[in-house]
Amino acid sequence: MPEGILSAIPFGILLSITVGPVFFVLLETSATKGFKAALYFDFGVIIADILFLVIAFFSTNTLIESIKKDSNFLLIGGFLMLGYGIFSLIKTIKSYRLIIKEFYDTEVKTNFFQLFFKGFFLNFVNIGVLIGWVGFIVIANTLMSTKVGVIYFLAFMLLSYLATDLIKIVIAKQIKRRLNPKRIILLKKIISYVIIGFGFLLVVQVFFPEAKESLQNYLDI
Repeated sequence: MPEGILSAIPFGILLSITVGPVFFVLLETSATKGFKAALYFDFGVIIADILFLVIAFFSTNTLIESIKKDSNFLLIGGFLMLGYGIFSLIKTIKSYRLIIKEFYDTEVKTNFFQLFFKGFFLNFVNIGVLIGWVGFIVIANTLMSTKVGVIYFLAFMLLSYLATDLIKIVIAKQIKRRLNPKRIILLKKIISYVIIGFGFLLVVQVFFPEAKESLQNYLDI
């Protein structure tokens, strides 16, 4: 095992606790649908991460720079996230009876494939995830002396990322007994608003880049 490989673990934990739409939906899925459902959702997220990781690992710097500079990628991702959030909100408002049925009827089957795709989609439309993996690859190349070491580093990052997500799922599952249909609907609405908010922020960065720069300068102070 390459020396210094354990330094990847804190980065994986950091990646897992980074607040974004996936973070909130994972907790909501665990709390309302249980461990197995949240696990399928998380697998979809991980697959999207692996896909981005492969793209970032084998892409040239020119390609990555073009993605950073081309606002169309950010715009498309923002509108997709906005659309998904609005669709989820409308679906939640119209699904009160279905949510009650799922809450009290233990025979209602969960669509695990749908949850897997949901996790993949929410992570994949966020182009910032790809750029983030580019940064982690740069860090891996800085800390590890060989290409094999970099691969081990990224693999350990993903494993610690998944392990931290499992802890989050277990903790979120504990609040399930405190939920009722009204609280579940409220939770789902909040999650939908969070997704809409993140999508809106992505779109705003395209049309008002000076606002993004001002925010970054403020955070750097």
